[in-house]
Amino acid sequence: MREGDAPAKKKVDAEQHFTQPPPRFSEASLVKRMEELGIGRPSTYASIIKTLKDRAYVRIEKNRFFAEESGRLVTAFLERFFEKYVGYDYTAELEEELDDVSGGRAQWQSVLDAFWRDFKPRTNEVMEQQPSAITAELDTFLAPYLFPAKADGGDPRLCPNCGEGQLALRGGKFGAFIACSNYPECKYTRRFAQPGGDAEADAGPSTLGTHPDTGQPIERKSGRFGPYLQIGEGEDRKMASIPKDIGELNLEWAVKLLSLPRTVGNHPETGEPIISTIGKFGPHLKHAGKYARLTTTADVFETGMNAAVVKLAEAAAGGGRTARGAQAPLKVLGNHPRTEAEIKLMEGALRRLRHRRYDQRDAAQVDREGPADARGSGVADRRTRRRGASDEEEESARQEASGEKAPAKTAVAKDEAEAKAPAKKAAAKKAPAKKAAPKKKAEA
Repeated sequence: MREGDAPAKKKVDAEQHFTQPPPRFSEASLVKRMEELGIGRPSTYASIIKTLKDRAYVRIEKNRFFAEESGRLVTAFLERFFEKYVGYDYTAELEEELDDVSGGRAQWQSVLDAFWRDFKPRTNEVMEQQPSAITAELDTFLAPYLFPAKADGGDPRLCPNCGEGQLALRGGKFGAFIACSNYPECKYTRRFAQPGGDAEADAGPSTLGTHPDTGQPIERKSGRFGPYLQIGEGEDRKMASIPKDIGELNLEWAVKLLSLPRTVGNHPETGEPIISTIGKFGPHLKHAGKYARLTTTADVFETGMNAAVVKLAEAAAGGGRTARGAQAPLKVLGNHPRTEAEIKLMEGALRRLRHRRYDQRDAAQVDREGPADARGSGVADRRTRRRGASDEEEESARQEASGEKAPAKTAVAKDEAEAKAPAKKAAAKKAPAKKAAPKKKAEA
């Protein structure tokens, strides 16, 4: 080939490859990794994983561990200020020393003295620092995670709201967060758990408009539990959470949400009000201490009196459990004359009725014929009699509640009762006193 010649192209294959991150730990793979590093022992693996879960350092999704905000902060703090004590090699060596103590090859006092001699001064040094200094150190240590490099080469710490301030880690009442250095002029904030992303970012309160009745401004804010609406200030303020199923938030929706709770009307039977609102567990109806779930946020404002009465009746019949409400009835008996709710015969009630009939029949049979095995220990007999007695007590209570008199015992029943009662034993006769021996007559 000479300079400028092009080779003949017979075939061109375009291939693309993406590197994948290592898989996240599961419980089994985490235990295997700790075994390889010499950390922990079989008796401590379960307690280590339990501590990670109980302290909310991790969350589990599809049997995989995902670090939570508190877990990242604690890990960063320990790696920055106690690097020696969280190292793999140091932990493995300490495990071996504890094995020696357990096996009687070392004294626990000497092991604890050697550990505390270096650990105590380091602890005092960290405790003397100001919280702001600790936060600044963590901000620098976590910078690759919190502020990853941008594809366009721009400053990852530049505030996207004001374009002048620098983003930095801050500590607040409800945990760590990212904020702009130009606060309070710029109120841009971002959750700590959103590295370099703006999906959960908040540029501060925004005004949606003024309330048509009061003329007060309605603001959209972000708090610890997500975005919310607020109208008014101080003790007279009113707040409402923003549901996720309302679509785009506008002034109309804001006025509706701030108007809750809504009174549907008075119940036709009890005369007490039926309230529709949004609570901790979503939209629902409330009446006389009873609750019924609603499907969407729109149902809170659109549910009428008839539908509310039916939903409350269905919730009361189902015990508040969705599973029973979804169960197919054995038979639909008809509609209630006042509420027009369907009266259904369910499987569970029929089964309990059958079991009670069988218990009463078995108890009656035992009373007539006696125990099946009179020569045995009598355990089955006593158990059956106890069950029969409880049924008789229930029947007696039912008759008293209904005003019925309990039937008198028949003569046959009295005879059977007298025959079953053990006869009294006759008092034992006293043994006759011994006669005194006759005195011998003196010899003449």
